[in-house]
Amino acid sequence: MQRSRRRRIYEGKAKILFEGPEPGTLVQYFKDDATAFNNQKKGIITGKGVLNNRISEFIMERLMEIGVPTHFVRRLNMREQLVRDVEIIPVEVIVRNVAAGNFSKRFKMEEGSPLPRSIVEFCYKNDDLGDPMVTEEHITAFGWAAPEDLDDMLHLTLRTNDFLRGLFRAIGLKLVDFKLEFGRLWENEEMRIVLADEISPDSCRLWDIKTDEKLDKDRFRHDLGKVEEAYQEVARRLGVLPAAGPMDLEGPRTVQ
Repeated sequence: MQRSRRRRIYEGKAKILFEGPEPGTLVQYFKDDATAFNNQKKGIITGKGVLNNRISEFIMERLMEIGVPTHFVRRLNMREQLVRDVEIIPVEVIVRNVAAGNFSKRFKMEEGSPLPRSIVEFCYKNDDLGDPMVTEEHITAFGWAAPEDLDDMLHLTLRTNDFLRGLFRAIGLKLVDFKLEFGRLWENEEMRIVLADEISPDSCRLWDIKTDEKLDKDRFRHDLGKVEEAYQEVARRLGVLPAAGPMDLEGPRTVQ
């Protein structure tokens, strides 16, 4: 059966956004493409798009159940989900629970060292500049987010962290750190801040609680091998691994 033709709105490193079936919606398509180190390393993780679609769907639904608003509407098929069209705030919010990655290098801490409390950092979402770290002062001074928007983002971030740490701990995973993005959702004349993008092993560091085995994109970043198996293991523990496995699915036909 021929898939419907959709207009491409935007293509990022891991996803493509297409025009949605009704006003105010988009179709978010998950690719198998993988990048690391500010796009310097590129590759393909077979089936990643299928797994991230399922994992992100599961997590977004659980977050909405506890009152965290998101752009997610529903999953459409193996690689696509319907989302609300939001105005993305160009700030990445990073939560650190355990020292890892560049945080370990910046503070000369051994990777895996527990932090005294969860630490929230901000980065300006700009690939050309290498997503530089910024402060709340930068964010409000440059108008990327108003102080009240930032308050909402911080509140939702900390609530999400508390929930996800418990969710992953229950399946034997340690939430080391993760990245969130937010958007402005306009409904009539009212605006609210909602969680956007995705939550998956692409955007989280997840380690096995007992062995500290990495089950996330770090396996791709650092050539650790068994990358596909790591994503599958996270999906399996969450109970969302497709019965037929992460089979491929042809992307939607597009028009310019």
